[in-house]
Amino acid sequence: MSDVLNVEVRENMGTAATRKLRDTGRIPAVVYGHGGENQHLSVPRKEVELLLRHHSKHVQLAGAANDHVLLKDVQWDPLGIEVLHMDLLRVSLSEKVTITVPVKLHGVAIGLNHHGVMNEILHSVEINVPALKIPEFVELNVNDLDVGQSKTAADIELPEGAELTTDPTAVVVQMNAAAGEKATDEDAEAATEPEVIGAKKEDENE
Repeated sequence: MSDVLNVEVRENMGTAATRKLRDTGRIPAVVYGHGGENQHLSVPRKEVELLLRHHSKHVQLAGAANDHVLLKDVQWDPLGIEVLHMDLLRVSLSEKVTITVPVKLHGVAIGLNHHGVMNEILHSVEINVPALKIPEFVELNVNDLDVGQSKTAADIELPEGAELTTDPTAVVVQMNAAAGEKATDEDAEAATEPEVIGAKKEDENE
């Protein structure tokens, strides 16, 4: 189920009008795509904050427009706190869209019990998916990930109807040996080596 944004038509443009609009608790937005005209709209700030909190991708517009749209771009203030503007792309419910979604790791990697250190290399992937079935995230099971092993994009669990467009060989997560573990192993090996230096000295004394 998609989130809903209640939109109104923006009558006035320009910096002064935009500032005044934000002072009323609304955010400017533009809707475009699918051969339709660009529409300049405004949306309630509270609804936008809720939308972003849910990490929603697909949105249903209500009010001055009733399109199904994708959240294409969000412009923030320099501090990354307040949303200044939104770009919304019209989509057809019957089409597939290519979109970037976060990767969520789940499970407890076996390598962690073997003193491994897990490094997440890729935090998001690109998928092609029906517009109404865009997931909030995709998951990657790491339960069987041991030291010296890695998981690639091909190992990600995709929702029904979705196709991976990111390189399937791209490494998402890898399990490395802890830095101290290698040194410890080398020290152990050195401790078990025969004392060849002393043997040489005995030979010399003979």
